[in-house]
Amino acid sequence: MADYTKFKERIDTDIRAKIKKPALYKVLLLNDNYTTMDFVVYILESIFNKPPVEAVQIMLHVHKNGSGLAGVYTKDIAETKINIVHDIALKNQFPLKCVMEKE
Repeated sequence: MADYTKFKERIDTDIRAKIKKPALYKVLLLNDNYTTMDFVVYILESIFNKPPVEAVQIMLHVHKNGSGLAGVYTKDIAETKINIVHDIALKNQFPLKCVMEKE
């Protein structure tokens, strides 16, 4: 009976070497003079799944510093969340904007 464990180990190692983690992107909320604080908290809770206390902290950071981190995601997820935020903001007549930066 042949011992194939050395081949299996080599294949497992080769596969792990080829798999690369995807690039991550920060989604940042940008402050403006028109979007209400309550709406920003709502966005953070509903789109970015932040608990209420953390959502308020992020909203205050955005308000005081001009931008704040809503989350870190792969590119497709970051783009999708940004599009959802822009759509909801537009439907509610707020100019709230998000941007993404490569981490």
